Amino acid sequence: MATILRDWSYRYQWLYDGISRLAALSVGGEARFRQLALQGLTIHSDSQVLDLCCGSGQTTQFLVKLSQNVTGLDASPKSLQRARENVPQACYLEAFAEKMPFADNLFDVVHTSVALHEMQPEQLRKIISEVYRVLKPGGVFTLIDFHAPTNPIFWPGVSVFLLLFETETAWQLLKTDLPGLLTQTGFNVGEPTLYAGGSLQVIQAKK
Repeated sequence: MATILRDWSYRYQWLYDGISRLAALSVGGEARFRQLALQGLTIHSDSQVLDLCCGSGQTTQFLVKLSQNVTGLDASPKSLQRARENVPQACYLEAFAEKMPFADNLFDVVHTSVALHEMQPEQLRKIISEVYRVLKPGGVFTLIDFHAPTNPIFWPGVSVFLLLFETETAWQLLKTDLPGLLTQTGFNVGEPTLYAGGSLQVIQAKK
């Protein structure tokens, strides 16, 4: 169970930003963290890109440097307001990730950053199916999220972070075979790349 710090981190941008920067030190800083899932991708200026659960635009700011057609989707009006202020070059839409108001086969790339751990198992399955639907054939779903540490030294820090700022869904994700879920949906899934002692995973899956 998360503490009141979780609520404060979403209510106060300065606190959320501070927590993000502190947590990202394990991979070399927030700028590098936000771009880990973008490594190796081919994104052209005319590529249709969806930043799913975009929050306040932390990764959107890097996506708009690669493409002129970036859409940020989030269910939080407050987050979208901040995203519009922080990254006005993108288009934004308020909607739920498990029921996206987009046509089939629309996007070349769908990206999401540390959002899937917020979802209940059934939500997660629906979101993956929706991502598959809105991606063009050959399109890529790229994500970064929590992973059970492979280095035991990282377990105490991860445990404290999840206890303070996350809910039971984050713990559930540590036990979830994300590559397996993606494969079941029809994705061609590459080997996950692990960072920070295995506590973070980057997965790139092609439709």
